[in-house]
This record gives sequence, structure tokens and C-alpha cells, in this order.
Amino acid sequence: MLLSQQAQTTLFGEAVKSHKLPKTQYLGSKERLVKWIFDNAPKEIESFLDAFSGTSVVGYYFKNKGKKVIVNDFLKFNFHIGKALIENKDITLNDNDIVSLFSQNKKAGSLIEDTFTDVFFERDQARFLDNFRVNINFLDNEYKKSLALAIMNRALTRKVLLGHFAHLSALRYSKDPLRVKRNPTIARPLKDLFFELVPEYNNAVFDNEKDNEVYCEDTIQLIPKLKNIDLVYFDPPYYGCHPDYQAFYHFLETFVEYWKDKEFINGTKQYFPKKESGFVRKEETINSFKKLFSASAHIPYWLISYNSESYPEKETMVDLIGRHKKVKVFEHEYQNHYGGKGSKKGTKEYLFYCYE
Repeated sequence: MLLSQQAQTTLFGEAVKSHKLPKTQYLGSKERLVKWIFDNAPKEIESFLDAFSGTSVVGYYFKNKGKKVIVNDFLKFNFHIGKALIENKDITLNDNDIVSLFSQNKKAGSLIEDTFTDVFFERDQARFLDNFRVNINFLDNEYKKSLALAIMNRALTRKVLLGHFAHLSALRYSKDPLRVKRNPTIARPLKDLFFELVPEYNNAVFDNEKDNEVYCEDTIQLIPKLKNIDLVYFDPPYYGCHPDYQAFYHFLETFVEYWKDKEFINGTKQYFPKKESGFVRKEETINSFKKLFSASAHIPYWLISYNSESYPEKETMVDLIGRHKKVKVFEHEYQNHYGGKGSKKGTKEYLFYCYE
């Protein structure tokens, strides 16, 4: 057996399924705030939409609480996390799948080797990724494909120091004994990192007896098409207080999409042109919020995560929301930078509770 299903037991030795989302390590993750968000959500809701879902931390929490969950993100690598762990009820990777993913394939492309050798990876690791990527296409189930992509992308953020791709120090750090001593994963083969993560992701798959859904669309275009949503959660990009998400995770999107129609620019070989969200340029942010709130007027409850250093400021946001809903504002002050987008000591996380 290559894989073993890890299981917890009760005091009497009965098997208990533990549904725990694997640690994400992505900038902007709400891992440390998700309980606070849920505790301040309306309790009578049955259906929940995470409209900018990222790594599905919030959606997964609501799934664990028995809600029907819909997640959406316009980046494809995030879509596959949602498909693997939100929509998926019971499909996991088995020994045969792992053997297939690691096997040599003459149909492998060379995008990663040609573009990213000596940028983030040694040639052998880049070639391994090209081979692994083509093998995903031969898995016999769409949920297995999404799981394989989600797990490898997590392995990649463990492999590259700092967990992102907006710097050019990954190879140098992976050969620095002091750095490796502090973080051994940066010197380990991707194959080993992937294999180590499979049981954790397999165990995170569960059926909450709801037909959960995942989308990869522009949020403002998607929301009017969705019916019977009780609560929508918005955690959009915050202008002015957090890094460019696509610049930090461009390689994950490239690995998933395996681009044939993009340029790769600057030292980190970021794909160009980028995908546009409508929330990352100051001049378009307010208008994008107006469109978002108008499109969501039919949904009874909104929760909106926001940061005290974001643009527009809190008062403007309250005014924009007030054209459609009543609003209460909850505040959480950061003690460090681990709380999510824009988090640093002294800044505040706002949660706008919007209702009719």
C-alpha cells in the first residue's frame, strides 16, 4: 500500500471521520478569522455563497456546519481547490492514481522546463512538473484531477521559500544550509512533498449531504444567475493594503492552465496579460463595488471582510452598502500579520454584516 487512510477513534475505538481543511499558507487566507466570521453570520441560513473564495477556507468551514455551499473564484487554481474539497463528496486518490501520476509519459510538454528552469526549479524538478501535469489529464475522474492539481499546488508553495512566486531567491535559498535547516521542505523533491500531502487531502473530502457547487467566473457576472442564496460572503482584493495576488501565485495558475497563448514577462516569468478582477486599481474600485452590490441585491444577507487600510475607507463602504442593506460593523484588531489580506499589528479587520 502506498497510501494509508488516517482515522481518528472515539474513546470506545469507533472510527470518527475528521473533516479538516489542509493548511493553506496562502496570503490573504482567513484561516485565523474563519470562526469569528462564522460566529457573526446569521444562524438561520441554509445556503452560502463564497463569491471570492480563494482557497475555500471559509466555504469549507460552512460546509462543515452542514450548509449548502457555493464557491467561486476567477483563478483556475483556486477553482480546483473548491472542486476537490467543496463540491466533491467522496472521490479520493488511490494507489493506482499515484502510480499513474508519477509514471513517465512521452506526451509530456516542456512549458515548465523551458520557462522556469533556473527561475524557481532545477531542471529535473521542472521536467517532473511537465510530466506530472500531462498525467493529470489521464485520471479517470474530474474530482481526482482537481485533487491532484490542488495537492501539487500546495506542494509547490511548500517547495518555494516564503510560499509564493514573486521573488527570485528560491533556488539560492534551497542550497543555503541555514535556510534548509529552518525549512527542510525547500530542499526536498516535489514528488515527496506531493506524496506526503495526499492522505491529508483525501481525509478532507467528505459529504455534508448537500449538493455543493464550484464556479470559475467573474463574480459580478455570476451572482445574478444564482438563485436561492441566503448569505453571500465577499472577500475581494483590497486595494492599497495587500500584494498583487496574481503576481504572488502566477506560477500556480500557469501550472494549472498550462498556457499556450500567454507571454511570460519579468524575472519571475509572470504570465501576461493578467486576469482582471475590477478591484485592484483605485480608479475602478468604487464602481466595481457598486456593480457588485447591485448584482447581489436579491440575496438577503451579506458578509463583507474588509481591512482598515483599504480603499475606499470604511465610511464610504457603509454608504455604498446602505443603498441596498442595513449594516452593522464588527471589528477585529490584528496582533500580527497572520490574519489575512492586509493584516499587520495595529490594523483592523472589518466584517460588514448586511441585512434587510
